[in-house]
Amino acid sequence: MGKVKICGITNLDDALAAVEYGADALGFVFAPSPRRVTAEEAREIVAAVGGRVPVVGVFVNAPAGEVNEAASFCRLDRVQLSGDEGWGYCQRIERPVIRAIRVPPEWDQGRLLTELEEGQRLMGHRSILYLMDTLVTGRYGGTGQTFDWGVARGAAARFPLIIAGGLNPENVGAVVSQLQPWGVDVSSGVETDGVKSVPKIRAFVQAVRSVSA
Repeated sequence: MGKVKICGITNLDDALAAVEYGADALGFVFAPSPRRVTAEEAREIVAAVGGRVPVVGVFVNAPAGEVNEAASFCRLDRVQLSGDEGWGYCQRIERPVIRAIRVPPEWDQGRLLTELEEGQRLMGHRSILYLMDTLVTGRYGGTGQTFDWGVARGAAARFPLIIAGGLNPENVGAVVSQLQPWGVDVSSGVETDGVKSVPKIRAFVQAVRSVSA
C-alpha cells in the first residue's frame, strides 16, 4: 500500500488532522518557505503527535552539523534533503535520509536509473528513500508542478520512490496506479489559499487508498 506523506505541517491541528485521516508521515520544512517552522515549533508538534507516525524534517543546503543537531533536538525519524546536497553530504547525515531528486525535462528512464544506482552504491546498506520532484530553476520543491511520471516507471520498480510535485486529490490516484511507488508526498495540493485543508487531506489519502487497495 502506497505511503502518504503530508508535508509543510506548521501547527498541531493540521498534524493531528493528517494523522486522523490516515497520513503515514508528516513533513516539517526547516528551509526558507512560507511553511517554514522553527526547531522549537516542530519539537512541540512532534511531542504532541506522540510517535503515531514518522516525522520528517526538510532541509535545503544547510550544514550537515546543523541538520544533525536539529534532527536530534526535534526527534525526527528521517531527514529529507531537498537542495543541491551531493551523495557525500548524505553520508554525513546521522538519521535515515530521503534524498530529493528534481527531475529535468530532458531526463529519460535510463538517466534517472543511473542517478539512483550511484546513490545506492555510495550509501551502501543505509536506509534511504528517493523523492522525485519537478525541476524548476531557483526553486527547491513546493512548486505545485508535475513532471513526466513515465520517467520514473523503471526506477519505481527497483527503488523506494516517493513521488512529489503538483499532486492533489484529483491526480494522485493516477500516479499511484501508473507507478505503484513506495509513497507520495503532498503539500500545496492539500491547501486552500496557502492553508492546509482538512477535506483535501482526507480526499488525498482516500484517493491513494482506493487505488492501493
